[in-house]
Amino acid sequence: MKNPLSDQIYHARKKPRRPDLRGDYFRDQTAIIHAAPFRRLKHKTQVFFSPQNDHICTRIEHVLHVSTIATTICKGIGLDVELAQAIALGHDLGHAPFGHIGEKALDELTQEIGGFIHEVHGLRVVDKITRDGKGLNLTYAVRDGIVSHCGEVFQKAIAPQKKPKDLENISTRQSSPLTYEGCVVRVADKIAYLGRDIEDAITAGLITIKDVPENLRKNLGSTNGEIIDTLVMDVVNCSTGREEITFSDNRYELICQLRDFNYENIYNHPLILRNDRSIVNLLKSLIQHLLHVYKGFGNETMAYAHSSFIVDRHFGQFISKRRRLYNSEPRSMRCVVDFVAGMTDSFALESAREILFPKSLGLL
Repeated sequence: MKNPLSDQIYHARKKPRRPDLRGDYFRDQTAIIHAAPFRRLKHKTQVFFSPQNDHICTRIEHVLHVSTIATTICKGIGLDVELAQAIALGHDLGHAPFGHIGEKALDELTQEIGGFIHEVHGLRVVDKITRDGKGLNLTYAVRDGIVSHCGEVFQKAIAPQKKPKDLENISTRQSSPLTYEGCVVRVADKIAYLGRDIEDAITAGLITIKDVPENLRKNLGSTNGEIIDTLVMDVVNCSTGREEITFSDNRYELICQLRDFNYENIYNHPLILRNDRSIVNLLKSLIQHLLHVYKGFGNETMAYAHSSFIVDRHFGQFISKRRRLYNSEPRSMRCVVDFVAGMTDSFALESAREILFPKSLGLL
């Protein structure tokens, strides 16, 4: 397989950098894993909000799973492993706290600035927010893979687009990657979470393995490892010698059945939906509070330091370090969403508790 554009386009950065022994894509990997948004993924929900259970998948585990799955597929069909790994490690840096319900809540609350899509926000994170507003200066190919990684749309086959695109003007999930490695990451994203979500649901007591239809257990596997192995080998066997990354007809049908099972029995489980309502209210309260604070203090960052709320002081520091960015993008909702989207689950909870719960006056 040969990617449609030139290496010069794929390796380009916003600001040129002198080459070093790591090579461009491995250099991007190191930039991503040393970035603060990557570290915060260990305290962000994948599907199940369960901060006290070390056996439930977190967002950082998910991106590592996607990276290893994408690596295996690329080795099997002769693609660039380092490019796929860089895309995989960075693909979820734009996720909000509390998984997809957090994203849905932010999207509903931010329609005035075009809503919130974690793939699009991920590009904003690596280009504009990280490193105090300096960004990571990643290669064009990795940036494209991040903004184009959409793992929620289930396609049997995908091939790279053939014309360059203006990444910063992408505002939907409809953009296909420009590399086969980006296509592999989209496929690996699905493989990584389908079986693991079943495993976590069993751990959480929402379902048992016997609830999974027998034909899926027989033909895909009964464990996350078996499901991954089945689907990875299917992709490798079906994609070799072709100009697309694809599942077989039979496996794709089974994947769709497994996806439908997960939605019906896991993602729409009453306990999950009950938590979802609480999370929406929590994020709404946080955004309303910070909008009020921002309208009062604006870019006068020293004013935030005197607030009685810890979250306000952190918000002020966040704005102060990105003063140039928010002077050029003066909409109050923009900086509030950037700040809230970057929160870990635990920091969002503590912040909401601080602004919503009354404080004791310490009187006897």
